Amino acid sequence: MPPTVLILEDENKFRELLSRIIAVEGYHVLQAPTARAGLKLLENEDIRVVISDVKLPDANGVELVKRIKDARPYIEVINLTAFGSIRDSVKAIKNGAFDYIMKGDDNGRIIPIIHSAVEKANFQFQQSQRSKKQSIPGSFSAILGSSKQINVCIEMAKKVAPTNTTVLLLGETGTGKEIFAEAIHEGSDRKNKPFVAINCSSFSADLLKSELFGYVAGAFTGAMKDKKGLFEEADGGTLFLDEIGEMNLELQARLLRVLENGTFNRVGDSKISKVNARIIAATNKDLKHEAENQRFRLDLFYRLAVFTIHLPPLRERKEDIDILTHHFVREFSARLNRKITRIDVYFLKTLYEHPWKGNVRELRNVIERVVIMAPSESLTSDLLHLDFYNDIIDETSPTLFLADIESRYIRKALHQTNGNKTEAARLLGIGLSTLYRKIEEYQL
Repeated sequence: MPPTVLILEDENKFRELLSRIIAVEGYHVLQAPTARAGLKLLENEDIRVVISDVKLPDANGVELVKRIKDARPYIEVINLTAFGSIRDSVKAIKNGAFDYIMKGDDNGRIIPIIHSAVEKANFQFQQSQRSKKQSIPGSFSAILGSSKQINVCIEMAKKVAPTNTTVLLLGETGTGKEIFAEAIHEGSDRKNKPFVAINCSSFSADLLKSELFGYVAGAFTGAMKDKKGLFEEADGGTLFLDEIGEMNLELQARLLRVLENGTFNRVGDSKISKVNARIIAATNKDLKHEAENQRFRLDLFYRLAVFTIHLPPLRERKEDIDILTHHFVREFSARLNRKITRIDVYFLKTLYEHPWKGNVRELRNVIERVVIMAPSESLTSDLLHLDFYNDIIDETSPTLFLADIESRYIRKALHQTNGNKTEAARLLGIGLSTLYRKIEEYQL
């Protein structure tokens, strides 16, 4: 579901117009004409940004900012007013408002401001969820699999965990880089200090810089007070930089300085600050290739790649699919209050044949969907949607395409007849001897 924006505005026509404009940008929009109605929605809905008129029938929008931030600190609030005042704008920012804008005069700024506010709110929500998690001793147990490939990675991670060495995790999207980073942190002497994570691809360059290094009051418009960056938040602990290949060259230079001597400057500050945070970085890019093409600093690459762990894609450790599938079935059965007691052999066979371009994350999403869709206590291959099967088919090979369709229909017929080959042959309209030959040919 897209991020939700709540509009608090008592003027119906303006509220409806603003709602349509924001919805066109792909956001889910909720509306309320009063503060009371809006606060009720905040209790029951997953809202990330609130746009509030300053003059509401039952509240002052500037004062409302503090109430919202006290209840949900990760929510960003934007104040709208037709009659702006410097006093109100200063108070709104002090109360924690993301911005304070004038109706009419700032119409062109509304959408970019909402984009930035949602970006920041999403990050703050993820951090708040992470802080709720209890530290789990021996969290390497959270890494599932028994294949040789994953066990090699686990052993490497266990060896580097007790050190302060920088670690670079390489692997395709969805291979579990953040889980490894958390396990390395939990296996270190820093485990009682913060583990702070940020996805470098989720922020604009300027916002990423202020989030990482913090800023001082007056550094830029809206910087009303000093703010700690994530390096300071992670002091004594671990900072996980996911998708580091997306970081721009200016920020790469700042990061290199921290790695070399543990010093940095907040944005807008000449004072040098020191920090002791272990860096674990991750990317799905070939950083050396990026450096050769001048999109990544070669000196930073060598500094990050002191200890590199290559996480294998799921298609290279398919023997782990069974373990992962059963784990996710248990997880979603409990979470969704569903009782799944049986996983059909043809269901598992289909999972083994899938290319898993999205890796473990894709598998997890597939299992969540089929647990929801299952009409009974069994997971069967017919619960897998057509796009899933299309990924299995190599469309460049007509022979393979036809063979895949044929084997799929035979498998489905066998499932519907509970393995009765005579009945399956009748359903398929072929002879029993032909069915036996096809079963052998496709190893069904």
